[in-house]
Amino acid sequence: MNRPALRPLDDALAALLAQARPLADTESVPTFEADGRVLAEDLVSALQVPPQDNSSMDGYAVRRAEIADEGVPLPVSQRIPAGAAPQPLQPGTVARIFTGAPVPEGADAIVMQEDTQALDDGRVRILKVPAAGEWIRRSGEDITRGSTVLARGERLGPAAQGLAASIGRERVQVARRPRVALFSTGDELVMPGQVAPEAMKPGAIYNSNRFFLRSLLLRLGCEVRDLGIVPDNRAATIEALREAARDNDLILTSGGVSVGEEDHIKPAVQQLGSLDLWQIAMKPGKPFAYGKVADAHFIGLPGNPVSSFVTFLLLVRPFLLKLQGAARVTPVAVQLPANFDWARPDKRREFLRARRDAEGRLALFPNQSSGVLTSTVWADGLIDVPAGSTIARGDPVRFLPLAELLA
Repeated sequence: MNRPALRPLDDALAALLAQARPLADTESVPTFEADGRVLAEDLVSALQVPPQDNSSMDGYAVRRAEIADEGVPLPVSQRIPAGAAPQPLQPGTVARIFTGAPVPEGADAIVMQEDTQALDDGRVRILKVPAAGEWIRRSGEDITRGSTVLARGERLGPAAQGLAASIGRERVQVARRPRVALFSTGDELVMPGQVAPEAMKPGAIYNSNRFFLRSLLLRLGCEVRDLGIVPDNRAATIEALREAARDNDLILTSGGVSVGEEDHIKPAVQQLGSLDLWQIAMKPGKPFAYGKVADAHFIGLPGNPVSSFVTFLLLVRPFLLKLQGAARVTPVAVQLPANFDWARPDKRREFLRARRDAEGRLALFPNQSSGVLTSTVWADGLIDVPAGSTIARGDPVRFLPLAELLA
């Protein structure tokens, strides 16, 4: 019997993203609560930031023309804390000023307080001749009025929330959260706390996939409906899929996407909708399924935990980001030198679990099996090894940081 041809990962991702039409619904949320959400509007500033020239140091606002030489003593005519409205700077005087305070009209430089000496008669000695504009932050230096500070499709993080707040946005319009139904299949699966380790039956395993898949979905801003573990029989699988398809955008499963007698996902999805079963040329994570059940997308991940973890990051994560209208859905890789030899080329594209050492080189986890979930905790990224390739110590390799894939 001829085996189906393995599908290149990039082709599989392109086919998957072609199905991910952005959700039409949007909602207004408080900027305080917008972390991780995808903007459904451009944020255009109605003001300058900063709104006026201000001091970037504690010190004295001066007219440079009045400070020809070091050591000039001048009287202090006003004190300007942050938030105050200063008077124009009187000729022949300086103004005591603090960080963030508006620069008074007539001043053209700030002398920081370390370069001054307070005198007993209320004057201050200027110990350094300042450069033009020194320690002055100009109005609009950060943001100019009318500029787009964050574009539609931007996924908001803490810094972006602060940026939105800096232009006065109390609320922002964002894409609706994708609704995802999650379940695992397999009679061998047991939940932690359900059975003590010493009482586990032969062949039973704890369901680790359910835990990390739920957390990955929540990190991507999804609303997760957890349907638990579905037994290995056709009727239970069909009923779970029917329930999962109600009011959800995506059904995500792990396990049961092969073609064995106990793998019921394929025929159940085909009975209720449509299914493409892909054999992807990647390791770990060859079996992958995409289809539709009613109006819901269906994605079936492999059961091995590392395979499920890696295929989620490389395929499901971009799919969910595109559903939310994100402008960037794939990770940015970096080139780093290998601190190992990899002399075992594979016909599939491999993703090796690795982490950076103190010298910025990549160390490899010793066991790259798809069942060794320890490797995903130890690693801080994935090395992308092209099919048929080897790696020699010192070679530059393509590295996908987990910090970005898990954001």
